[in-house]
Amino acid sequence: MFNRTTVYILIAALAAALGLWAAQHFFSPAAESAQPQTKVVRLFQPPRQLPAFSLRQSDGTPLVPGELKGHWTLVFLGFTHCPDVCPTTLAEMAKAQKQWAALPEAVRPRVLFVSVDPERDTPDRIGEYAHAFHKDTLAATADVPALETFARSLSMVFAKVPPPEGAPADQYSVDHSASMAVLDPQGRMAGIVQPPLDPLAIAADMTALTQAATR
Repeated sequence: MFNRTTVYILIAALAAALGLWAAQHFFSPAAESAQPQTKVVRLFQPPRQLPAFSLRQSDGTPLVPGELKGHWTLVFLGFTHCPDVCPTTLAEMAKAQKQWAALPEAVRPRVLFVSVDPERDTPDRIGEYAHAFHKDTLAATADVPALETFARSLSMVFAKVPPPEGAPADQYSVDHSASMAVLDPQGRMAGIVQPPLDPLAIAADMTALTQAATR
């Protein structure tokens, strides 16, 4: 079950930890010398290794850390019944994906949509949903404990919200972080992108990071 009792405490704790980490590591001289200047992608220095995780992709295959290597990846948590933030974010990211489409496929940045509503979102459903915005968008999900571990490793949170009184039980919503995690080609947590989203600026940053990594 989703645990909403502690979600606000988690949000505050994660925000404080992320703020401290950011204060220590954002835009340090080492970071600036190692990476190009970015406008909206806020980079950490050094990147943070993610703990082991195992999600299931829309085609039924496992998504493990090794699958994310070789590309800069933007990770967004959401769910297919989301009325606003999720479709808006994926639509904006589709604009960014079109901007970097000319990059070689072997190193092209990727967008990963992770559904935090496994009760309703099957692998087939999340694949259809994500691909309706852009054919290259990856989609994955897992059981709730695995999703909670994965989200926590990205300094993100989510929580199930009960439906309004009198509404069917399956008409619940899910609160979730609206920012996107940025993973580097080694699959490490390397930064964040926060709303409001600027798809052209995101595309420019991700293209610059990709080109720098392949020099």
